[in-house]
Amino acid sequence: MKKIRNSALIILAAAVLSSCSGLNKMVKNADEVAYSVTPEVLEMHGGEVDVAVEVTYPAKYFNKKAILTLTPVVKYAGGETELESIVVQGEDVTANNKVINYTTGGKEKASDSFDYSDEMMRSELFVKITGEAKGKTVQFEDVKLADGIIATPNLVMVNPKVLTFSDNFKRIVPEEYVTDIQYVINRADVRRSQTSKDGVVNMEEFLAEANANDRIEMKNLEISAYASPDGPYDFNDKLSVKRQKSADKYLKSTLRKKDISVADELFSLLTTAEDWEGFKKLMEKSDIQDKEMILRVLSMHSDPQVREQEIKNITAAFEEIKEKILPELRRSKFTVKVDKIGWSDDELKEIWSNDPGKLNLEELLYTATLVNDMETKAAIYKQAVKVSPKCLRAHNNLGWTQFKMGNFDAAESSFMAAKEIKDHDIINNNLGAVALVKEDVEKASELFTSSLGAGKEVNYNLGIVNIIDGDYNKALNYFGSEASYNKALAQYLNEDVDMSFRTAVNLTDETAKQYYLVAVIAAEQKKDDVALENLKVAVSKDASLKERAKKDLEFAELFESAEFKSIVE
Repeated sequence: MKKIRNSALIILAAAVLSSCSGLNKMVKNADEVAYSVTPEVLEMHGGEVDVAVEVTYPAKYFNKKAILTLTPVVKYAGGETELESIVVQGEDVTANNKVINYTTGGKEKASDSFDYSDEMMRSELFVKITGEAKGKTVQFEDVKLADGIIATPNLVMVNPKVLTFSDNFKRIVPEEYVTDIQYVINRADVRRSQTSKDGVVNMEEFLAEANANDRIEMKNLEISAYASPDGPYDFNDKLSVKRQKSADKYLKSTLRKKDISVADELFSLLTTAEDWEGFKKLMEKSDIQDKEMILRVLSMHSDPQVREQEIKNITAAFEEIKEKILPELRRSKFTVKVDKIGWSDDELKEIWSNDPGKLNLEELLYTATLVNDMETKAAIYKQAVKVSPKCLRAHNNLGWTQFKMGNFDAAESSFMAAKEIKDHDIINNNLGAVALVKEDVEKASELFTSSLGAGKEVNYNLGIVNIIDGDYNKALNYFGSEASYNKALAQYLNEDVDMSFRTAVNLTDETAKQYYLVAVIAAEQKKDDVALENLKVAVSKDASLKERAKKDLEFAELFESAEFKSIVE
């Protein structure tokens, strides 16, 4: 029995050694295994990194009793991220994994994606391999698969365009005053009862104010005299002229008495023998019996005598017309036209500084456009809100100023106050801009999409969203034909390298990011001198770009260049 036990131990030991020996042989010959990674250098798009790893085992390599677990892992300063494992097994293993044939070899592939973080920019992709056979485990040496991570999409400028409402300020405001005096039938004398009417008295006051106020310029004083369309035309023609003369005489006499000066060339004197147009307007507003029939007569006949006779034939209606319509047409109409001259730009700014309460809403909204200092601009818009709390333009434009000052919370509050007054595309675009700078890309996209009616600025904002989301072709569609830094970036990310270079080098912004992007594109084009020259300018404008350049694999082929090192150190 003792011998039997010793024999069993020998057989067990041999089996263990055989299994370990098989794994050890796989470890020893691990360099015969081939790996491929797509992409060869890891890239970030839409905030994520996609990677596919394929492993190929040669013939007579894979132990029939072995299970290998291959775990891709991204290693970077401060941490590592494990990806989905690949598990393969030999022919004699009964588990449910991909089988690698010992005689012919085989391959397996796995794809995964992971969220990108900035510390991953300079990183490496390894695969950790654990082998198992008969309950024994062997750790293989880690194999480096790829470098990473190119994060050029993060160069996007999150500079959404916010919009303002325009003011309605007009420096010259035309204004007119209209009144009339009426006459007794077939007469042309101006009666005192007419000149004492409120309308005529107010006209005299209007003329007096225009004469005394340097900011009111008289443009025209028109007298139009009319006769009603009843009776002989020749008589009415002469009567309208008499009425025009009496009205002119009355007005000029009044101007002299009140010492109001109006140049002769500003007077216009007009007459209308039979006021059919006035007749039609009054008839349309009336409730006179057979009104529609009378209006049809006017439309069917143009001859004054025929019109008059046809209307007189409608006996009952004509009696009402004589009482309600015709007396209103026996008149002289006065039309005073003036221009009110508003404050000049300098005057508005001076009033803001010394007496802001003197400015009305439109003057405030306009004055805000005259100043460049954002604090002052915000103060003017706050005053506009105070003057008109229900004006969405004042709230929105205050929000615009706060946004430009980087005070996004205050801007959001102002935009929301405007939205409560009225839902408007401009306001929704601006709320989208706030969401975007606060990194709520989904909300920003929804708001921009709902506000496309606000103009091309919304398209630009959606272009930014689509760069962030990794859809570069869609971003280019939104950017359209207008050149911009973000358009150049989208062209590069969409692999239109030459066009992106042309766009980028012709921009007039001359920002640090622009020069950095040109350096990236030039490096891709193997224009090393151009890349280094632009990188040097970029870091001179923004020294923080040195740290990025040190890790940026777009410059991988320049890392060992003495000039590159001197630029980034």
